[in-house]
Amino acid sequence: MKTLKSILLGLALIITSNFVKADDIAKLTKDYAVNTYIEAVAHGKLDGFAQVLDNGVKFSMMRGSQSLNFSKSEMLNFMKSTKNTDQECKVNTSTVESNGEVAIVKVDLEYDGFTRSNLVTITNTGNGWKITSVYSTFKA
Repeated sequence: MKTLKSILLGLALIITSNFVKADDIAKLTKDYAVNTYIEAVAHGKLDGFAQVLDNGVKFSMMRGSQSLNFSKSEMLNFMKSTKNTDQECKVNTSTVESNGEVAIVKVDLEYDGFTRSNLVTITNTGNGWKITSVYSTFKA
């Protein structure tokens, strides 16, 4: 009888975790990924940010003629250091390209005197839509 109870309990846990995972995947839409990115970068709100980043995400930024590259863990550490910091900027977004598998969204952060343009690539990974790369440039 103990074995039967253990098996039933194990099955219940597996079924519950599959429902939770399915809900997480359903939540990871293109719009959710973009909005979560904007909330993190512009407002320092990190809820769900790590979840929308693919494990192999690459962040690239031009600084003069030098290209700087950052990993997921490096970006998350930086974002944690600026948590809840609201940027004084205006945010504009536009979709550059979108199909059933990949979307490229331009996110402009307009500050006083300069604009940071981010090309955010979001991919349907099979585990929901996740950010796979962000390329940032700055212009006066």
